[in-house]
Amino acid sequence: MTLYEHPITLNNGEQTTLEQYKGKVLLIVNTASKCGFTPQYEGLEALYKKYNDRGFEILGFPCDQFGHQEPGSDEDIAQFCSLNFGVSFPLFKKTNVNGPDANPLFEEIKHQAPGLLGTKRIKWNFTKFLVSDQGKVLKRFAPTVKPEAIEKDIVKLLKAQ
Repeated sequence: MTLYEHPITLNNGEQTTLEQYKGKVLLIVNTASKCGFTPQYEGLEALYKKYNDRGFEILGFPCDQFGHQEPGSDEDIAQFCSLNFGVSFPLFKKTNVNGPDANPLFEEIKHQAPGLLGTKRIKWNFTKFLVSDQGKVLKRFAPTVKPEAIEKDIVKLLKAQ
């Protein structure tokens, strides 16, 4: 199964796949509304606005597996992100990124871009995965890496298109 074939569910409940993002540079992020890294939504949205028309997409996957920092419903999450950070990039249904119930998409991207010392497990909210326009996961960024620090990598991939 390619990255684009994994079934995913948008925040509004609509079933889809990543097929619609084929040929675009992606940043896939597991997010949370009550985390110390939550202000990164602002930087993510800035990148999205700056590069979306050049073939860049950010895909946000809220996750409640780390310190119960995403307790709300999908509707609550969408409202929080929109009101507090003006988020306009796609948000998906709250999902698990680790463990037996992990979203298969996250199993795939963790396999393609393991963490430090080859670990597959995502350690915290706002872990970011940069995906080429060919669907290859190129790099994993730790939660502490701010969105603006990833900009040069995004630009490089957009120029290569």
